[in-house]
Amino acid sequence: MNAQIIKLFVFITVCFAALVGFTSYWSVFDAQNLKEQSVNKRPFFETQQIRRGKILAADGSVIAQSKPVGRGASRQFVRNYPNGLLWGHPIGYNFAKYGNAEFEKSHNSELVGENSEFTTILDEIRGRKQVGHDVTTSLDPAAQQTAVGLLAGRPGAVVAIEPSTGAVKAMVSHPPYDPNLIPEDFKQINTDPGSPIVNRAVQGQYPPGSTFKLVTAAAALDSGAINGDTVIDAPSSLKVQGSPLSNDFQQDFGEINVTTALTNSVNTFFAKLGRKVGEDTLYEYMDKFGFNSKPQIDLPESQVAISGVFGPNGLLEPGEGVDISRIAIGQERLLATPIQMAEVASTIANGGKLMKPRIWQEVRDIDGRTLDTMKPDEQSNVMSEESAATLTEAMKAVVNEGTGTAAALSGIAVARNTGTAEVPDQKRCNGSPNQAWFVGFAPADDPQIAVAATVECTDGQGGTVAAPIAAGVMQSLIGNQ
Repeated sequence: MNAQIIKLFVFITVCFAALVGFTSYWSVFDAQNLKEQSVNKRPFFETQQIRRGKILAADGSVIAQSKPVGRGASRQFVRNYPNGLLWGHPIGYNFAKYGNAEFEKSHNSELVGENSEFTTILDEIRGRKQVGHDVTTSLDPAAQQTAVGLLAGRPGAVVAIEPSTGAVKAMVSHPPYDPNLIPEDFKQINTDPGSPIVNRAVQGQYPPGSTFKLVTAAAALDSGAINGDTVIDAPSSLKVQGSPLSNDFQQDFGEINVTTALTNSVNTFFAKLGRKVGEDTLYEYMDKFGFNSKPQIDLPESQVAISGVFGPNGLLEPGEGVDISRIAIGQERLLATPIQMAEVASTIANGGKLMKPRIWQEVRDIDGRTLDTMKPDEQSNVMSEESAATLTEAMKAVVNEGTGTAAALSGIAVARNTGTAEVPDQKRCNGSPNQAWFVGFAPADDPQIAVAATVECTDGQGGTVAAPIAAGVMQSLIGNQ
């Protein structure tokens, strides 16, 4: 046979094999990834012909539903949100032109009824139309509305978690947006200077201030660096890396233990404690709490932010010039999301075990049959029960005697901590310099709910601004149980 013909035959065979290989990879092995590409709009147009399942609150009320538009082959289903402003976050939206976001995106497969590719093919062969499944969430409408009301139009966020299961009971971000307006007003919403499209609960990165002292205390107690009775001298001020670090009002506390230090939010105590614990150990416990990685919540990874110490090129590790004394008091270049700080409170409430936060609770088909139920999943064992109990007692004293009396509930013991951090970009806040924080849980002796609340750009303090918000949410949820 002619040598050139053989070469041509081999070349064509190789090209054909490559074509088959790439086509097989894209259509079989990488099919799901291809479908999820933001530039691939075909799946969104296809799903508009599927009756998308409802998203329901914990009480069965409708958060999202689909309504038919048109008739026959041209009939499509359009998403509708009966209480849009209340649930824009964390539910998100789903529209053909702009795709989907947040919960609508992360639970898309259930909502369009994609149990499996095999089931879908069988349904097509049998002539059955694909129908979406309903997804019930753990979100409590009363707690959600309470958080919105108590934020009172101020920018900020509230997250409430059930410590023993990780179930998210409330997630509020202000300013909000109405997902019903996305098809007509997406550009305006997306460019609004108030950033309503940003879910501050999982994307807002703020200096945590004194609320981070809970992480420092947990690391110190659990690593054995101190116990509940250990005393450390807490003078009015220290010089750390050439700059003064002071207590409020330059108060000298003398030798005190961790309970007194938390009760009075003593900076010099925790600065010294941070050095005593050391960079490696403090970072180890930060990692256990979930810092330095994406929160493991059922929302898209691209729409949740990391908490940690940040330099110009991203997260900083031990030995990269971090000021461990200021990290220990929630300053330096430390930033945390509200969901992260809610996880800190939830972990202490749950005896040292961090549960993966989950918004979904149950999936049911169109006939009401339960297809899947959320099972609590432990993310990490952060500390011992003994360490968590010691920390809980210290947090109870903060409410009864210290900076957090505004979070007290009638007849219910609360464990908590507050923080007031300086806003890095004060120009954005028009002269209001503070980021107010609350983290805590209740009842302290039988924890049912853990809450993190934060308010941006305020003249007030964590104990006066954020604490009442958290108290109202806790009261709402405990009263509903």
